[in-house]
Amino acid sequence: MDLARLLRHLTTTAAHVRHAFPASALSSIEQAIAASEATHAGEIRFVVEGALDGLPLLRGQTARERAIELFAQLHVWDTEHNTGVLIYVLLADRRVEIVADRGIHAKAGAEAWSAICRGMETHFGAGDFGRGAVLGIEAATQLVTRHFPLTPGD
Repeated sequence: MDLARLLRHLTTTAAHVRHAFPASALSSIEQAIAASEATHAGEIRFVVEGALDGLPLLRGQTARERAIELFAQLHVWDTEHNTGVLIYVLLADRRVEIVADRGIHAKAGAEAWSAICRGMETHFGAGDFGRGAVLGIEAATQLVTRHFPLTPGD
C-alpha cells in the first residue's frame, strides 16, 4: 500500500473540491457541456471527486478503475451510437481519466483521449481548474462532433 497516496486521500476534503471547482467553475463546465451536446450525437459527463474512501482506497483502486465504475453507474454508455464520454477528475491523485464508449473510442483512439487528459492535468497543475476542465470538454467535443455530428432527430 502506498502510504503517501493513502494520506493524500485521507486529507483531501470537500473543501478542496470547492476551492478547485467553485460555483463559477461548475457553471462554466455546465455551459460548456450544454453547448457541446448541441453539436453532436453523444453525451459528455464531467465528474470530480476529491478522494476515494473505504475499501476502494484500501484495495488500491486507481483513478482509471473508478472512472470505469462511474461510467457504468451513470449509464454514460446509454447512447444510440455508443458515443458517451466521461471526464473524471480525482483530485487526491491529481489525475484526469476519460472513458469513452466503444463507438467514439473506435473513431478517436486512446492517444486522443490521453492527450486531452494530460492537457487538463497541465492546467490543473497551474491551479487553473475551471479553464482546464472547459478546455478538456471542448477538445472532447471536437472529437465527438467530428465523428458523430448532430443530425435531424438526435
